[in-house]
Amino acid sequence: MTQLVEAARRVPLNRARVLQAAVALADEVGLESLSMRRLAQELGVVPMALYKHVANKEELLDGMVDTIVGEIDPPVPDAPWKTVVRLRVLSARRALLRHPWARPVIETRTSTTPAVLGYMDSFVGMFLAGGFSEDLTHHVMHALGSRMWGFTQEVFDDSGSGAKDQPRITVEAQAAMARHMAESYPNLFRIAVSAAHDDESVVGNGCDDQFEFEFALDLLLDGFERLHEQNWTSGA
Repeated sequence: MTQLVEAARRVPLNRARVLQAAVALADEVGLESLSMRRLAQELGVVPMALYKHVANKEELLDGMVDTIVGEIDPPVPDAPWKTVVRLRVLSARRALLRHPWARPVIETRTSTTPAVLGYMDSFVGMFLAGGFSEDLTHHVMHALGSRMWGFTQEVFDDSGSGAKDQPRITVEAQAAMARHMAESYPNLFRIAVSAAHDDESVVGNGCDDQFEFEFALDLLLDGFERLHEQNWTSGA
């Protein structure tokens, strides 16, 4: 095993190898622990060697996003536009789920790389190829927003709550919380009860994130289809 590691370290360094190593390291230790020094250690080089391929940490993060974009499946040929778009969005979501650190990186990018522009351009192209007007496609892209990257800001987003690390709440405490919620927030309580899974408390996280993502995506696609069939324009 040691010989394999040493052999890998003797492979000439290039930008693609740096970015792939950075993605793998972020997957392993998280974005907070990713540094140029730590990345250099993983690659078996001095930190200065990295700067021949990425100018700084921000350029490294841009390149890591490009690497994730490269994991998204290309548009399916010879398929209806709705199928093509849906599959592309869900492929992007799978890529984001493989790399949980990628979402905040995408959200905080201030520059747009050719790879990102190419992905957005192909997305526009899927709608234009489906017969959408430039006007409708413009508004469609606004409506999709971050969903084209496989994520969206949910109204009930518990992804960062760390609930898995918290001690399990007793049945009595759950009942008390449910009573308080029913009295103080009756409308939220009604939908929480209707959506709660059998193995979840009505005050816990009873939502299926993948289902909710696809539900909203399909609503959007159906709406886009209706507007397209009506020859909708923003000036009407």
